[in-house]
Amino acid sequence: MAGVIDLAEGRLLKAVKKGYRNWAGRFKENFGLETRFSDISLKTLSYLAQGKDKGTFYLYDLAMNLQGLGSGFEFNELGQKKKMIVIDQYLFLLDRVRFECMKRLGWLESYPGEKFTLVEFITQFDTLAPDLQAQVPVLSKDHPDYKTYSSVNTFEKEAVVRKLIPKLLVKIKDYSTTL
Repeated sequence: MAGVIDLAEGRLLKAVKKGYRNWAGRFKENFGLETRFSDISLKTLSYLAQGKDKGTFYLYDLAMNLQGLGSGFEFNELGQKKKMIVIDQYLFLLDRVRFECMKRLGWLESYPGEKFTLVEFITQFDTLAPDLQAQVPVLSKDHPDYKTYSSVNTFEKEAVVRKLIPKLLVKIKDYSTTL
């Protein structure tokens, strides 16, 4: 039985290596099985957070390689159902990227799922995502919108945080353009 586990782990490690191949070349950082968003530079996160074509590619590429769907370059060749799975995972990861940026800027105290690795987010997506998407990031008490955040219900708290995204993208744009 140990041989089966080692084989599965070997496949995962190979997929992780392929998934991060383009990341390492582009961002000049070390990525691997245990990489969390907190391990990634703000410069790289800022690039990914913009949600533009090239940044999108890197998240697609990681998700597709980890699932054995090929490279991110092959996204348009996927069937509709597989495309939707990759897009769902991309949007989920994009939220986490943006939440991590907000945390680095001191806007958030914490966000749902920050303890998980990127690999776990993708390989355990069906288990992790529903619970994490139902939770709301915790706005920092020092943030100017904290009074509003603390006075509204959970659904509206998420709206308060999401309304910060356009401001975040403007604030971090300079970080991403230096890549």
